[in-house]
Amino acid sequence: MLDRLRQDYLSNIKGDILSGVVVALALIPESIAFSIIAGVDPMVGLYAAFIISIMTGVFGGRPGMISGATGAMALLMGPLIRDYGLDYLLAATILTGVIQYVFGALKIARLMKFIPRAVMIGFVNALAILIFTSQIPHFIGISNLTYIFVGVTLAIIYILPRFTTAVPAPLVAIIILTGIALFYNLDLNTVGDLGTISNTLPSFIIPNVPFTFETLTIIFPYAIALAIVGLLESLLTATIVDDLTDTDSNKNKESRGQGLANIVTGFFGGMAGCAMIGQSIINIKSGGRSRLSSVVAGVFLIFLVLVLSSLVVQIPMPILVGIMIMVSIGTFDWGTFKYLKKAPKSDALVMLVTVGIVVYTHDLSQGVIAGVVLSAILFVAKISVVHVEKSATNQGQLYQVKGQLFFASVDSFKNGFDYTLENQTIEIEFKNAHIWDDSAVFAIDQVILKLRQNQNTVMVKHLNEDSQALVDQLAVFDDPNAKLSAH
Repeated sequence: MLDRLRQDYLSNIKGDILSGVVVALALIPESIAFSIIAGVDPMVGLYAAFIISIMTGVFGGRPGMISGATGAMALLMGPLIRDYGLDYLLAATILTGVIQYVFGALKIARLMKFIPRAVMIGFVNALAILIFTSQIPHFIGISNLTYIFVGVTLAIIYILPRFTTAVPAPLVAIIILTGIALFYNLDLNTVGDLGTISNTLPSFIIPNVPFTFETLTIIFPYAIALAIVGLLESLLTATIVDDLTDTDSNKNKESRGQGLANIVTGFFGGMAGCAMIGQSIINIKSGGRSRLSSVVAGVFLIFLVLVLSSLVVQIPMPILVGIMIMVSIGTFDWGTFKYLKKAPKSDALVMLVTVGIVVYTHDLSQGVIAGVVLSAILFVAKISVVHVEKSATNQGQLYQVKGQLFFASVDSFKNGFDYTLENQTIEIEFKNAHIWDDSAVFAIDQVILKLRQNQNTVMVKHLNEDSQALVDQLAVFDDPNAKLSAH
């Protein structure tokens, strides 16, 4: 037990504390911005970031990953807030957490294996593009001084690690450039321009909604959508952090941790949230590795809100913009361009469709789901052609079937036979084929019955064990001429 606690919280104290501080500073403007997207008070997003980062740090399954209010979740909340108000959002947040916990208990993470690599690449690149484009309103067309601060921030983050990694470069940029801006009273947009920060702790509340079936019908569609989008983004982000740190994580535990975090958040006035890839990468790049980094981020965030909010609101936005632009550069998979040249066209198409839909809709779930569906369709199309090779034997004809026989390939299978043959012994060889479903068995029935109409003797040979069992169970032909053999 003690060894586990040391590993989870004390194995990388300096790196986790410093990275947690950087993350907390970057969480504030994002949480406020996402609150605005959802149509709620900025404190709703800040409370969510505070509670969720601590809860997932303690109960989640991916050490070093940062969770909080996110844009993908905020986009889904807008209509609920507009039509029913904050209390219904808090109730939906609690229900979201319950659903996510149940998903985790049911080991929903096993579905991650059905997400192809092309979709993962598209997911990462789309996130990088969204992170970058979300910063554009904060620096394009504002002032030359804004451009200068963004450029200097990028230079510090890029150059400083070449000389020292003792202190995270983003933290150095924030301290130095904020000090310069305050000392010279420079005219720059600040964090405070995004919204008001109040110096208050979140308090326990029970959402003021009727406890009726009608309320459930209102919040359930939003809760299920938030639960799915949140888990999808969290599990994909966890996979990316796994790759960055060359470590594994418990995805089902992460699902349960996200669920507990959203349940608690809803009871303390926060909006539903999930893993944040941008903040997670900032954390990893700044040296954060264990659960302590996420906990520190949450604790330092609420410290900033309660004690240093008057200073935090004066942090120039161009500094945070520069940090997020560097995050987007680090997030983008620059090997994609080689991938597009070398990968099969179907995989390249899946990747591009995933990126396109995510960027267009700003909804990660739509892009990933579309990518998975398209990948499945292209895969089915690829394996749905069965080859039937015909050759003569001493007794008649031999048909060798090669490929996967299922509902999408039965036409190719049936078209491979010559139904004009008469009075011959016809062998259908399945040594290099597999029969998957009742459509395949029905197709075999049809072929055999057609061939028998011309007084042919038909033998089905060399079915593998699973195919044999399926044919024995479903085949309808019972004429003595139709002999089945697995040998």
